[in-house]
Amino acid sequence: MLAKRIQPMVFQARRLYVELMFQVMGRALQAVSEVDEKVQNEARALPDGFLFEMMVMPNGSKLIVEHTGQGRFRYHDDQAPRPVDLSIQFKHIAHAFLVLSFQEKTSVAFANDRMLVDGDISYAVRMTRVLNRLESFILPKLIAERAVKEYPADLHLPEKLISAARIYLKVATNFVETVRA
Repeated sequence: MLAKRIQPMVFQARRLYVELMFQVMGRALQAVSEVDEKVQNEARALPDGFLFEMMVMPNGSKLIVEHTGQGRFRYHDDQAPRPVDLSIQFKHIAHAFLVLSFQEKTSVAFANDRMLVDGDISYAVRMTRVLNRLESFILPKLIAERAVKEYPADLHLPEKLISAARIYLKVATNFVETVRA
């Protein structure tokens, strides 16, 4: 009886968490593309105007970022200015929650058939590398090692701390600017 009452609250809490994480990740993708040269180099291989979407199926939370050129991303919240070029879709909110709460690696979720890729698979691999690099910066190493396929061996503490601080500052600034607008 109690479990039936709690279940909708758990679902709602997961939905809100996933929505918040998509907002943070979208802004953080924009920020890391302004801060990290390796992310910029990965992104330069994407066509200018390339739109990337990560979402929960069928009509759940989503994030959309655009490659604006020069290896930079621009966060579009959940509104695409045109059809997206690549969409990574979680099949259920529970699957998104596992990945976004760092309980399951993205590669494991894909292997377990918890997500779909709609678009060029080479771009999906490239965006996954960008996301892994972002997570390596903004998460403590212990958590990042659980979240990414391979933690970067060349990412040392001083670089990680400085980059993470710059990314978080840009994310916070973006949130404030969005609230004011």
